Amino acid sequence: MIKLYDYLLSGNCFKIRLILSFLNLNYEKIHIEFYPSEEHKSENFLQINPLGQLPVISDDGFILRDAQAILVYLASKYDKGGTWYPVKNTDKIGMISQWLAFGDSLTGSASAARLHDTLFYHHFNIEKCRAMAHSQFRILDEHLFFQEELGNDWICDGVTPTIADIACFPYIALSEEGGISRISYPAIRRWLDRFKRIERFVVMPGVFPAGPGP
Repeated sequence: MIKLYDYLLSGNCFKIRLILSFLNLNYEKIHIEFYPSEEHKSENFLQINPLGQLPVISDDGFILRDAQAILVYLASKYDKGGTWYPVKNTDKIGMISQWLAFGDSLTGSASAARLHDTLFYHHFNIEKCRAMAHSQFRILDEHLFFQEELGNDWICDGVTPTIADIACFPYIALSEEGGISRISYPAIRRWLDRFKRIERFVVMPGVFPAGPGP
């Protein structure tokens, strides 16, 4: 049985809940309070992850930390169709890897701005975080626009989403909570709507289901 050490409001934890749902995997959810108690910094949790970060999974005793690493692991092991992480397609694996890094970089921009505004983490330079997020959003919006021009709906080439889409989705979908408007990024908005229509998509506070179709 997979165990997920989880915090409901964490975008990185949301990534793991999404892939577990998309793969239709049963798992046990273990709540770790990030705020205000900072349980992830407790002595007990540091024995599980010495870095004091969420998410963490335990898969029959195999413990793995870092959202992007967990996405790769779960998709590689449990996606029998090889669509979320096509291990035999080296070109696509390379493309996915670069967008996993992009998704991780949003933690220092859009996610940090959200923490500043919702949990009052004032040690962040909020204007710098927002400026960095807008710079990243422009890159992704342009990329998605050209993908659409080529007939691709997703971040990486192909007719199905990959874990690259999962890695980038949460903190972009939650960006308004950090004062980062998406009004100037139409390709991102279309991509967010498509993502929400993936079978077995689940929501979290601040991320709502897709509206009625056209």
